[in-house]
Amino acid sequence: MRTKVVFCALLLVLSIACNRQKKRQVAVIPKGTAHVFWQTVHAGANAAGMEFNVEILWNGPPAETDYSRQIEIMDSMIARHVSGIALAATDRNALDASIERAAKQKIPVTVFDSGVASTDFQTFVATDNFAGGQAAARKLAELIGGRGMVGLVANAPGSVSTMDREAGFKDAIAKEFPKIKIVAEQFSMSDRAKALAATENILTAHPNLAGIFASAEPASVAAAQALKTRDMNGKVKLVGFDSGDVLVEDLRSGSIDALVAQDPFKMGFEAVRSVVEALDGKTPPKRIDLHAVVITKADLDKPEIKALLSPDLQKYLK
Repeated sequence: MRTKVVFCALLLVLSIACNRQKKRQVAVIPKGTAHVFWQTVHAGANAAGMEFNVEILWNGPPAETDYSRQIEIMDSMIARHVSGIALAATDRNALDASIERAAKQKIPVTVFDSGVASTDFQTFVATDNFAGGQAAARKLAELIGGRGMVGLVANAPGSVSTMDREAGFKDAIAKEFPKIKIVAEQFSMSDRAKALAATENILTAHPNLAGIFASAEPASVAAAQALKTRDMNGKVKLVGFDSGDVLVEDLRSGSIDALVAQDPFKMGFEAVRSVVEALDGKTPPKRIDLHAVVITKADLDKPEIKALLSPDLQKYLK
């Protein structure tokens, strides 16, 4: 009798262990991990993991320009035979071989935030960044009265999402605002210190500048800091891209005149959802577009804007 009880207990333990092993793992690989944007993506991915009962393996390079590290992480997830992968590629071409290798091993890949050259992915989840850049141009044009010189603090070459924003900005300025001229453009390499130096260079070279567009979070924070340091708030209008506590405070204080905000929480959630749908034998949409929103100081107390800008990160990042 005792032997039978021990045997049954052993079977129960083995059953639990097997069930744990069967829990599907979805690797979520962001461009970087330092900025608030990616932390919010992480929270959204975790929320989806909870809802769909999958384990989220979050791992990305510390810097958005560390292409080789992101390739290493992607390849290690493939070697672990994870169930699926959600990837925000640091460069349009750098991850193509890894994506193709995952496809050959029947690991579904969703690309989010920034596009890739490869076609071996199942879904692309992203903000319509070109349209977001156009919206930034129109808002900046409104702020400066449709005329004057403006500067562009760009993010990094090869980053498709931010390059699309910058292209959209240039497109709208060229086609819709003939009295506005883009007189300077400098890359910040997704680094606040470099973005600060780039903004300072632009302001020094063009003392009559009317406005600036900063195409990502680090550049937006740094451009606001440069204007504060020079006591130029209000004199040079600033439209930033992305959100976060620092940027929202700068918008509230007047250091930033408008923000074009994405929904990174929803981006992380939808990226994981699409992977789970593929694992369940469904066919998720080939592209899921998320719309950016132009936000001014007057919008900050609207309930829908509060929900967008201040998701409960601690609830999902414990």
